[in-house]
Amino acid sequence: MENILLMITLMICLVTDIKKRKIYNKVLVPALTIGLLIHLWTGGWVGIKEALVGFIVGLCILLIPFLLGGIGAGDVKLLATIGAIKGATFALYTGIWMGLAGGVIAIGILLYQRELLSTVKSIGQGLKLMMISGFKIISFDNNVENNMFPYGLAITIGAIMAFIIVG
Repeated sequence: MENILLMITLMICLVTDIKKRKIYNKVLVPALTIGLLIHLWTGGWVGIKEALVGFIVGLCILLIPFLLGGIGAGDVKLLATIGAIKGATFALYTGIWMGLAGGVIAIGILLYQRELLSTVKSIGQGLKLMMISGFKIISFDNNVENNMFPYGLAITIGAIMAFIIVG
C-alpha cells in the first residue's frame, strides 16, 4: 500500500514541478498523513516512530541546500514525505541517487547551453576566493535562473532507484 502511495505522490509532484515549478502542500500533506496512518496501522507506535525517523532523515538531507537557496521548500518536503512513507533507509538511498541524478541533469543542461567550461571556471574562482576570505560563503549571480531545473525530477529518479535497490 505504501508503494502505491509513494508512486502516486511522486507522479503528481513530478508533473506539477515540471509544469508549474511547484510541489504543492495539498499533495504532500495528505500523502504524509496517509503514510503515517499506514505505519500506525501496520506497525503501531513503532511504525509511527519509524515513519518520523524517515521524515527527519529526508528533511535533513535537503535542509542545508534549502537554507543556502539552492533548492525549494517543496523539494525538501517531498523528500521528507518520501522518508515518512518508506522509512529512513529508503530516504537515504533516495538522497544518494537523487544527488547523482541531479548532478547528471545539471551537467547535461550546462552542456546543452554550452556553459559547462565557464561554470567550472567560476567554481574554481569562487573556491579561490573562499580560501582567501577564510572560507566565507560568497554569492555569485551567474544567471542562475537559466540553469535551474525542477529538482522533483532528480528526486523521482532517486526514489525509483531506491525502490529498485531497497524495495
